[in-house]
Amino acid sequence: MQIVRTIVWALLLFSLLAFSFFNWKPVEVQIWSNLVLETKLPALVIVAFLLGLVPMWLLHRASKWRAARRISALEAATNRLATPAPASAPTPATDSPAEESAPEPDNPVEPEPSKPA
Repeated sequence: MQIVRTIVWALLLFSLLAFSFFNWKPVEVQIWSNLVLETKLPALVIVAFLLGLVPMWLLHRASKWRAARRISALEAATNRLATPAPASAPTPATDSPAEESAPEPDNPVEPEPSKPA
């Protein structure tokens, strides 16, 4: 992907150089009624290009940075949840058989048949 980006930037630079070579003319830009800027046409094109590119590039970088921060925060939260909790102190076992419950029946809907005495 890096090579494609490099080729695109090289083509853009080459086309800008060719445009500058063939259009090196002074132009007048009227900013306000009494303020006129005289500059070369390629400089005007470069400034207009940068006025469009730089804010969008900054917006892209800011959203990429914000997404990276959110992803790292989510990964940290996931890692905190995935790690086992420290073992708590064992509860004291009761030795009295009266507190033990009867085993669960195989089918809880139907009661077990009563055993003859």
